[in-house]
Amino acid sequence: MKKFGGIDAGGTTFKCVVAGQDGTIFEQARFPSLDSAQTLKACISFFTRHLDSISGLGIASFGPIDIDPTSSRYGQILETPKKGWSGVNLKSGFDNALGVNCVVNTDVNGALLGEMQWGRAQGVNSAAYVTIGTGIGAGIFLNGGFVGAPTHPEFGHIRLERHQHDDFEGICSIHRNCLEGLASAPALSARFGPTKDMDINHKGWEIESWYLAQACLSLYLTIRPDRIILGGGIMLANGLLDKVRNETEKLLNGYTDMKSSEIEQLIVTPGLGDNAGVLGAVCLAIQAQR
Repeated sequence: MKKFGGIDAGGTTFKCVVAGQDGTIFEQARFPSLDSAQTLKACISFFTRHLDSISGLGIASFGPIDIDPTSSRYGQILETPKKGWSGVNLKSGFDNALGVNCVVNTDVNGALLGEMQWGRAQGVNSAAYVTIGTGIGAGIFLNGGFVGAPTHPEFGHIRLERHQHDDFEGICSIHRNCLEGLASAPALSARFGPTKDMDINHKGWEIESWYLAQACLSLYLTIRPDRIILGGGIMLANGLLDKVRNETEKLLNGYTDMKSSEIEQLIVTPGLGDNAGVLGAVCLAIQAQR
């Protein structure tokens, strides 16, 4: 069996794996994404030990990032608030250090690809993956390809109707009160404290589910996907998925005749869990070999 390398390049952690064509993970490691030079050096050291066994490397990265293979900046992280990472080119960095073909896409596109291959979006024609963590982003697959290619959506910056009990100004450095500015993990912590200390009945989850339901509604009414997958650390909160489904049903208000059971099939969490992004990166590497 051929083996491939995969990197889930997140804003908090870089997760590296060596995996087979069937998604079996043989070895993995995590490195904090603090200083870019140190993080890349650690990842390169990990894969150097496997150069004789891997046939390619896929990277699913946080953005904004240039994912156009025809661009001179392909694989380069663009202007980002993450200090020290603007201008870092992941593709050339790993290409030069490892000498293997490296393919780059966004973290959410990678996670969606992994879910379509081995997770809860298997067999569907269209799907969206929304990650809710340090930031918020979405990957969308429709009509045989990723929406926005050769660029990518910036779904985390859509505008929302404010919750009636939420007067928080938002934390997005660009738009303040966009989806990311109101519903990301730092946005929740800024007004309610550590999310791990929030009971599921905390009013913060009512507000969060209201915003995430609007995101789901926008996706559903716009592209009519077969599946909307909500991933990221925030979705680990017990009971939050049900709250988002219930709020989505209220917002639909009977439109399109969606039943509760159909909404449960539409809005799900990742089947691959925390490995969705890194296995999606492996899928990117596999596809590049075809």
